Amino acid sequence: MDIARPNAAKEKRRKRLIYGSVAALVLIGITVALSRLKPAAPTVERNLVWIDTVKRGPMVRQVRGLGTLVPEEIRWISARTQGRVDKIVLRPGAIVETGSLILELRNPDVVSAAANANSQLAAAEAQLANQRMQLESQLLAAEAEAARAKSNFETTKLRSDVQEQLFRDGLVSELDLKLAQATAADGAISNAIEQKRYVFAKDSIKPQLAVQEAEVERLRSLAQLRQEELDALQVRSPMAGVLSALPVEVGAQVQPGSNIARVADPSKLKAEIHIAETQARDIAIGQLAQVDTRNGIVEGKVARIDPAVQNGTVLVDVTIVNELPRGARPDLSVDGTIELERLNEVVYVGRPAFGQEKSTVGIFKLVEGSNDAVRTQVQLGRSSVNTIEIVGGLQPGDRVILSDMSPWDSNDRVRLN
Repeated sequence: MDIARPNAAKEKRRKRLIYGSVAALVLIGITVALSRLKPAAPTVERNLVWIDTVKRGPMVRQVRGLGTLVPEEIRWISARTQGRVDKIVLRPGAIVETGSLILELRNPDVVSAAANANSQLAAAEAQLANQRMQLESQLLAAEAEAARAKSNFETTKLRSDVQEQLFRDGLVSELDLKLAQATAADGAISNAIEQKRYVFAKDSIKPQLAVQEAEVERLRSLAQLRQEELDALQVRSPMAGVLSALPVEVGAQVQPGSNIARVADPSKLKAEIHIAETQARDIAIGQLAQVDTRNGIVEGKVARIDPAVQNGTVLVDVTIVNELPRGARPDLSVDGTIELERLNEVVYVGRPAFGQEKSTVGIFKLVEGSNDAVRTQVQLGRSSVNTIEIVGGLQPGDRVILSDMSPWDSNDRVRLN
């Protein structure tokens, strides 16, 4: 006989509720636990990244830039007058000496002006010579009159003295004595006047000639200028070297002041290096430098720093202190490395592909004993071309990844395969 159990159904429902609650709690716990699990670290091929070891010791700070070799001495030859290129004697690349004829210009107006200036100078010089002869003739006439007046004065003076002596002896009358004395006085006055006239004529020659001499000098300077303009039609090299540029052709019309040829000394070259403006602040005159000519490395020194920034770079002139290798020539592309300073006992590492000096960046540091690398915040200091100072975050002996790891910016851990 069945026994009625009025609480059996209720007990069964209670157990189901308990089991469901437990299952729900377990499911929630599993979900929370899974949500808190870190995602698996992405895999990076070891042979595709650059790994370097942090070191302690001396570090040389350097900056590098591209540039070209240029002559230290360059002379541009400009046209003095307007003209047309009539003949080209030498072409770029030709070796020239001082005075070598490079090209010839033609300008009939310059030829005519030079001839007119020379003729005007010749006429002025002839007029000056004629005026000088006339004044000298007048001076000679005044000198003759002065000599004649002096002789007449001395004669009348002597006669007066004789008459005075004869008057004392009673041999002549008083009237004869007075007549002789009057004649002597008149001779003295005439002699004084003629002497002054001679001195005046002599002293007036220079002032009278000065005006004409000044005109002659003016015309001589003008003739010299016109002759120089005429000679400038024959364009010649002002120095020994190589004709490096000739931006004109036969028949071209050139204007005064326009550059028509360039001569350079190829034996004395310097390097013009373009340094990024962010790296040029520590460059100073006299710093050591190295110039890579692709055919050898030569030593140099910083000689000049351009005060202006052009296209984000600063132009630095480096003089070469030793002999250039064969093949070095103007406009040759070179690499320049300038030594800024030498640091002793600093912690440094190879320069990473990202991060500027004196900044803080995240760098993946290899975990010792495993293939994992974790992102570490590293404080960078002073930088060089290939190395950078470590101020904080790394210690000597740490191994870090210096390659560009931007594809894994969202990950704090990677695994090297």
